[in-house]
Amino acid sequence: MHNLELTARLYKTMLLIRQFELYLAEIYHTDAIKSPVHLSVGQESIAVGVCDALEKEDIVSNTYRCHATYIAKGGDLNEMMAELYGKRTGCAGGKAGSMHLVDIKRGILGASAVVGTTVPVAAGYAWAMKRDKEKTGHQRVVTAFFGDGCTEEGCFYETLNFSALHQLPIIFICENNRLAIHTPIEKRWASEQLCERVATFGIKTHRITDADVFKIHETVSNALQDIRQGNGPIFIECDTYRWLEHVGPRDDHNISYRSQEEFQRWKDQDQVTRLAHMLDESHRHQIQAEVKAAIIKASEFAENSPYPAAEELYTHVYAS
Repeated sequence: MHNLELTARLYKTMLLIRQFELYLAEIYHTDAIKSPVHLSVGQESIAVGVCDALEKEDIVSNTYRCHATYIAKGGDLNEMMAELYGKRTGCAGGKAGSMHLVDIKRGILGASAVVGTTVPVAAGYAWAMKRDKEKTGHQRVVTAFFGDGCTEEGCFYETLNFSALHQLPIIFICENNRLAIHTPIEKRWASEQLCERVATFGIKTHRITDADVFKIHETVSNALQDIRQGNGPIFIECDTYRWLEHVGPRDDHNISYRSQEEFQRWKDQDQVTRLAHMLDESHRHQIQAEVKAAIIKASEFAENSPYPAAEELYTHVYAS
């Protein structure tokens, strides 16, 4: 039996991500959203299971599919929506958009649209945090999120080696949806033994095959405990499935690069639905109402916010 408080908290965050992104999908055909969106519908349990286990001072490094992690780490929803609208009140001043969300005050490093590039940046931050422990006595931890496509980049293996060599306080989180845009993993990898490849660097690895949010939470909690004691880095591979297209709001199962049967199998074990059934009806409805209100508030905030002034085009370009 899972802790009721934890169940409600995980459900609320996963539902907020799910409903927020479905709202984006609904309005994407209008001119409100000013940048492409890479949605995490179906993949929410990884970001939530990981980030709920973190301390406030811990750091997350993200990919361009970054809405879920931004929300799960406590990023400001109003600022996120305003950023998608290209408004001055956005988390990056309305100049970065969906693929470059950032909220340093809440421990969210800036995301990047280039596959793999955030992984060595995360290691650099982990190096700084290891040195910072000498002053504070407490080990903060970086979690680096990336997809399976990232593991085909040279910088991924270079970073694994550097992190293991220097025992950096970093957790590598691979969100393995088995797709690099439209190319399935079996057409890209000679062997699917990713954890075994990572283990050759002397890194402890874990694999979760069913996206169970409680398993993810427990695995990360244990990993954090190990790393805070100086036993890092750690690698966690989480199998998952994105319900919608690679970029954009549509269902693309008619393209035939993946099967409807696989989609249905993942829908049958959807973690949002699973946790909803663990709560009593009144509690569930209360959470649903709070989530709906938060999204409406964020949308109104974005709509009523101003666009950046023309002179802001030149700010943050050069050091001042």
